Amino acid sequence: IGVTYALLDFAEKYSMQLRNTILMETGGMKGRREEMTRQQVHEVLQKQLGLSLIHSEYGMTELLSQAYSKGDGIFHCPPWMKVLIRDEDDPFHVQNAHEAERSLTGVINIIDLANIYSCSFIATDDLGRLHKNESFEVLGRMDNSDIRGCSLLAL
Repeated sequence: IGVTYALLDFAEKYSMQLRNTILMETGGMKGRREEMTRQQVHEVLQKQLGLSLIHSEYGMTELLSQAYSKGDGIFHCPPWMKVLIRDEDDPFHVQNAHEAERSLTGVINIIDLANIYSCSFIATDDLGRLHKNESFEVLGRMDNSDIRGCSLLAL
């Protein structure tokens, strides 16, 4: 398990053929490398480390819960965490998976009911696609959004 930029640094320095290994990236370059799509990151890690799948975690410091992908880029939340999609041009137009006739694409909002004594609702700048079964994909960041990440304070 590691932040994306560190896993890429490791894979470039120590290329190897791993066996019986699950590798999970936790997202983000944290300002230390050029941004890449999740698919590009996974392709590099798969090639350099000989893995067929790279798992992913989606979460943030402000929330207690995380969503996980088993290597297909489709994230699943625990029952107490919900993803909603808001319109990029109208932040008050928010939809959930049950209201839609098909997958929704827009900006990700998160409700995390594990956050009892802190903020339970986050409006991110992450673009995503929410599917009818409540799974979701992260497509990238909105244009001109701030760089985010818990490691940025150390820079």
